[in-house]
Amino acid sequence: MPRFLFLLIVAFAFIASESAAQTAADRVDTTLVLAVDVSGSVDEPRYALQMEGIASAFEDSEVQRAIVSGPRGSLQVILVNWSHEPEVMIPWTIITSPEEARSFAAKVRAAPRRADDFTCMSRMLELVTDKVLPLAPLPADRMVVDVSGDGRDNCNPREAVDSLRDALVRYDVAINGLPILEGSEALTIEQWYRDHVVGGPGSFVLPANGYKDFGSAIRRKFILEISGERMTPPDAS
Repeated sequence: MPRFLFLLIVAFAFIASESAAQTAADRVDTTLVLAVDVSGSVDEPRYALQMEGIASAFEDSEVQRAIVSGPRGSLQVILVNWSHEPEVMIPWTIITSPEEARSFAAKVRAAPRRADDFTCMSRMLELVTDKVLPLAPLPADRMVVDVSGDGRDNCNPREAVDSLRDALVRYDVAINGLPILEGSEALTIEQWYRDHVVGGPGSFVLPANGYKDFGSAIRRKFILEISGERMTPPDAS
């Protein structure tokens, strides 16, 4: 889908007025894109920690409460794995109950890892812009892209991460970052996320102190994103 068409779709979704007849069945509180790094630095144990962290978060009672407590009591979510070539691993799923959240968690645990050596967030953002958000089943009050990873782009991208981020931000899409502070870029990746990745309404960076901390960090991050609270996490500046 051409970039300009996506922007028109997103713009329409956010400027369209809510009619009295609109219900939770035709609109959701939050659209959430989970974009997970599966590049060469992410081996099988690290991938498993990420998937288990996401699955456990959707089984958490506080995350489930955030999903069902919004005005529409609903969330639509999609899982994208990204390395050199991004790929949708779990298609759009609408969650309106704890049971549906647990069902999504089971799908996350079963999601296969398909990876490449290079880290290419820019291609992931292109996919999100051109083919993921435009195909979301329902309009949403908030649109959030949740990006996690342990390294910066190293793939000579066609378009810089900053440029793709800025295009999404212009249409009120929030991009939040969960840099994983482990590996060769542990000391610098958080600042790179702050400078080049995050943006949009209420956006924030919430780092994980290594892969073993991923589950705790993603749970806190989901609660903020799903509830729409515009607050600074305790360990973010």
